[in-house]
Amino acid sequence: MADPVVCPPAPGPGPRGLAPQLPSPVVEIDDDRLAARGVRLLLKRDDLIHTDVPGNKWRKLALNLTAAVDQGHHTLLTFGGAYSNHVAATAAAGWHHGLATVGVIRGEEHRPLNPVLAAAAARGMRLIYLDRTRYRDRDDPALHAELHDRFGRFYLLPEGGSNPLAVHGCARLATELLTQVPTVDVVCVPVGTGGTLAGLAAGLAGLGDPAAGHPIHPDASRDASRRAVGVAVLRGGFLPAQVAALQQATFTAATANWTVLDGFHSGGYARRDRTLDLFIADFAARHGLTLDWVYGAKMMRALYATAGDQHLPAGSTVVAVITGRCDDGDDSGRR
Repeated sequence: MADPVVCPPAPGPGPRGLAPQLPSPVVEIDDDRLAARGVRLLLKRDDLIHTDVPGNKWRKLALNLTAAVDQGHHTLLTFGGAYSNHVAATAAAGWHHGLATVGVIRGEEHRPLNPVLAAAAARGMRLIYLDRTRYRDRDDPALHAELHDRFGRFYLLPEGGSNPLAVHGCARLATELLTQVPTVDVVCVPVGTGGTLAGLAAGLAGLGDPAAGHPIHPDASRDASRRAVGVAVLRGGFLPAQVAALQQATFTAATANWTVLDGFHSGGYARRDRTLDLFIADFAARHGLTLDWVYGAKMMRALYATAGDQHLPAGSTVVAVITGRCDDGDDSGRR
């Protein structure tokens, strides 16, 4: 792997008790297969933002943590599957900020806990379980009222953490990236609930950040050709509508500078197949980085498959955002 394009990140204070490493570094990948298609690839290593709350999890949680504390909340409650990185990150963020956490998990309880839920429990998260039928009502106010009766007052984070504050947090990624790689043409991210893609695309389009009081990029017209490409990590085909809805809720309008690629989910969320495993092993052998198989590897496999086509045309400078944990040198860390 090449040396960082930018200086190593300097620590900065979090909204309360957690210090993310920002800006996250950018490194260039030297790969003859991409070079032959005229594509320059760089990785935005958001996985290095914080050990406990890496990648887009921090970007989604940061403004929500500030809001929760400022509103006087003492508990965070969120939803997720049994392998939800968002659930584990919420538990860790709550622990760092002195907040209690509750995780409402889809499906039945299984013992021993898998590594993701074990990590959440180790950070003090209280785990409760809903069968899949009841879990489908996770946005129902009646269910929320039941949870309030059980746990008292809490700050609600949706499944995956994608809400307007999370979208604004991910829009700030564009500001950071444009400073580091002003020549970027396409930015790729994996997509689970759509918040990261919604915010990133909005930021690339120059939509305003109310916290900053001015447009994310001072000359939005310069960003007209910059695009965001999201790679769906689960089946269903609903993500484009979800991304557009998040942008509409956050900015009152959806941008036209993004695309969701389907067909690279390897069977569904948190599923893998031999093709994906071979890609992970090959990428690790070539570049010394073992990609997370739930998110990052699916994104990168799509990137290599589409390099040179209309999504990633020849002559493009492409940045792939590593949104979850990965390993430099081995395959010991899954999710």
